[in-house]
Amino acid sequence: MAATNTVFFCKECGYESAKWLGKCPGCNSWNSFVEEKIQKKAGSKVNKGFSSTFDNKSEVKKLNDIKVEKTVRIDTGYEELNRVFGSGIVEGSLTLIGGEPGIGKSTLIMQVCANLAKNGKVLYVSGEESEVQVKIRADRLKVNSDDIYFLSETNISQIENKIEEVSPKFCIIDSIQTMYDEEISSVPGSISQVKEVTARLMYLAKREGLTVIVIGHVTKDGVIAGPRILEHMVDVVLYIEGERFFSHRIIRGVKNRFGSTNEIGIFDMEDVGMVEVTNMSEVFLSDTNTNLPGTSIVATLEGTSTILLEVQALTAHSYYNMPRRVANGVDFNRVNMILAVLEKKCNINLGEKDIYVNVIGGIKIDEPAADLAIAMAIISSYKNIVNDLKTVFIGELGLTGEIRSATNFEKRVREVSKLGYNRIYGNKRQVELLKKEISDLKVELIGINTIDQAISYTFK
Repeated sequence: MAATNTVFFCKECGYESAKWLGKCPGCNSWNSFVEEKIQKKAGSKVNKGFSSTFDNKSEVKKLNDIKVEKTVRIDTGYEELNRVFGSGIVEGSLTLIGGEPGIGKSTLIMQVCANLAKNGKVLYVSGEESEVQVKIRADRLKVNSDDIYFLSETNISQIENKIEEVSPKFCIIDSIQTMYDEEISSVPGSISQVKEVTARLMYLAKREGLTVIVIGHVTKDGVIAGPRILEHMVDVVLYIEGERFFSHRIIRGVKNRFGSTNEIGIFDMEDVGMVEVTNMSEVFLSDTNTNLPGTSIVATLEGTSTILLEVQALTAHSYYNMPRRVANGVDFNRVNMILAVLEKKCNINLGEKDIYVNVIGGIKIDEPAADLAIAMAIISSYKNIVNDLKTVFIGELGLTGEIRSATNFEKRVREVSKLGYNRIYGNKRQVELLKKEISDLKVELIGINTIDQAISYTFK
């Protein structure tokens, strides 16, 4: 007879408890436990294939005796995506790709399948769409290969049988929230189902050397649906980001056991599918060539790529007792800090102004090297004086008003020079050192120590 148990799972880390707890002992999250009823067949075991096989094969070895073969990386057909993965997908890895509905997850993966099929059989498993729907998308994307196989199934046991029958080199699961284990009575997409199915897929990847790509939905909070432990189990986690009103998509590495997590790839969503963007700066810079007050350019780093972004600011008289502060694409608290420095050190009265700061293109800036550009955009709007759009500002703003150095300054300068900009403002010490090392730069370097100097040099 089947036994039914009521258990509580932590949504953040997957911690299991027999009763509800206010605070999770595993990750210290509050109010993260959800109740699930699990019914198992008599004599069944969780992860019966996963646990028993590894137990039988496990043996203790000396670390120095373990031989490491060269990691095999597979070309996805897109340089932008290869860079995010770390020079390609690692053979035998388990990758989780998340994103909002309609962002282009299935479209991108179908295009990648066409390139992966050149290296071996691809099994595309869909639990959401019929074979006709998938075929229509493949025809629209002009994906045509005899090495791409399709399976419409949600039972993980049946999927394992078909994988053994077809012997593919790659397997696509679309999506993980639709898959289920028949030995667990909870509904597909529940915490227990997602954990169990992912564990079995991971076992397949490690035992058979099968390269698995799993597509996952995101919640309204922007995180992949299911327990946070799902992200810990897989080898690579990628998020596809984008705004509804913009055609470009940003693929960001959140976790990568085989490469950097700071890389991003830029794609454009077009009629023919996802098209990679080689010059990222063109996507995020304004289409107009007219200089207007309240605009500045910053060279920011995303992994190994240097991207030029346009920062816009608007200052206006406030009709409220508490002036509004709005920041899109930059940290709200950091904008408040910059405003405090400008008011204290530059004697600029911003306390009665509504201030809006926005990064063009919908991308977010996390690094402090954008402080100087944000400050100059705010001052430009306040004084109603134009910043030259051929001038780039790079530097962190300290609480005392000093301009601090930025990481990889030389790399940023070379990219700015290559794109035809005329002038760069930066930390004086970094500028002087770079001038001594490089004499063939086609861009003018201006070193400044404080924000006051930047204002006086720019708005003469």
